Amino acid sequence: MTKKESLQLFEEKKVRTVWDDKEEKWYFSIVDVCGVLTEQPDTEHARNYWKVLKHRLVKEGNQTVTNCNRLKLRASDGKLRMTDVADTEQLFRIIQSIPSPKAEPFKVWMAHVASTRLEQMQDPEKSIDQAIVDYKRLGYSDAWINQRIKSIEIRKELT
Repeated sequence: MTKKESLQLFEEKKVRTVWDDKEEKWYFSIVDVCGVLTEQPDTEHARNYWKVLKHRLVKEGNQTVTNCNRLKLRASDGKLRMTDVADTEQLFRIIQSIPSPKAEPFKVWMAHVASTRLEQMQDPEKSIDQAIVDYKRLGYSDAWINQRIKSIEIRKELT
């Protein structure tokens, strides 16, 4: 099972995600989503919000929480930590329990993230194009980006 960690942005807020090649699913950090939707000032507040929401959902008999996975995601300190994650279907159900005006735009954003990844799987050139856009956004020069893309191709040929 190959998992590809990725950082997505929703309204300039970071949401940690993992793409699972085997299941062909995105998994989203629930704490990050709670933080974005409830506009929490930091990760600790978002984690507390999720903890309270999780207990409330369990009391209500909602099985979504039981079905959520825990995966190692990179924390802000750079270390990998076990984090509650949900696939798209689970996350939609959790979002319905969060009173937030950002819920609907977030659902649209999630659909876009999933659609983009599926398009990239159908046409790998789109992945390369997206990588170039991302590297430029991060401030890398065209020469560096060219060299990076070539080194990825060479590495693939060697393996």
